[in-house]
Amino acid sequence: MPLGTYKEALSARATDSKITDVSQDGGIVSALLCYALDEGLIEGAVVAGTPDEDWRPIPTVVTSADEVIAAAGTKYSMSPTLSALKEATRQYGLEKVGVVATPCQIQGLRKAQAYPFARFVSEKIKLIIGIYCMENFPMASLDTFAVSKLGFDSLTDATKMDIGKGKFWLTKDGEDSGLAIKETHGYEQAGCNICMDYVAEWSDVSTGSVGSPDGWSTVLTRTDVGESVFKAAVDAGLIETKPVSDEKFGLPMLEKLAKQKKDKNGKERERRAKLGLPLPVEY
Repeated sequence: MPLGTYKEALSARATDSKITDVSQDGGIVSALLCYALDEGLIEGAVVAGTPDEDWRPIPTVVTSADEVIAAAGTKYSMSPTLSALKEATRQYGLEKVGVVATPCQIQGLRKAQAYPFARFVSEKIKLIIGIYCMENFPMASLDTFAVSKLGFDSLTDATKMDIGKGKFWLTKDGEDSGLAIKETHGYEQAGCNICMDYVAEWSDVSTGSVGSPDGWSTVLTRTDVGESVFKAAVDAGLIETKPVSDEKFGLPMLEKLAKQKKDKNGKERERRAKLGLPLPVEY
């Protein structure tokens, strides 16, 4: 099953313009966090916060809708988001925490929840939202794209990053410049080449742009918690949904990309195993 276990697949988008104006795609992550905070389902969340001037994401604890919206938008360099969990539970004293994370980070969270020694933090995690992720890039790689491939003076010139329609996009002065994804291979972090998870299979609910029209996101509800929060946000009018398309560029495209990652990175894992190189323990 290339998409892992899930309850329902839908196309969705936030209805609040404050969210959609600043979010990537359908703004589902922000909408879910805002709803969960307003309803007291969580007291705060750990997210990849607003990047610094060098576009380096900063792990951030958010405790209000305004802070969620301020942190909105996808970041394409790895954020050590989970490092903020202790801050959330100790400094902020939060007992109910949400987490927005990539597939590899979520595997780490689920492992922590399975081991007693980590439960003083992990048992306080009440909602895990996963982001689809094919690969992630070191800051030096992003700067290389901007300067040598797209003609920027520096990555700091960019005001937005996005991946879509087969390209890595950077926006400068309101104009979009794109680099074909195939030209970015070899620049990704080494660990991305042995990751088998594209759609955050161990999250409560996962989301990304692939499979849905522009301005919408494809949502996979995976657990009872994820399904409950998502449906409640829909019922409250914060999110609108429609069936995800079963045409070529709908759910089949998402399945295709997820399978491609498993197949490609599975071969790399086999190659490394034959060389006696270490591999991560599967969850």
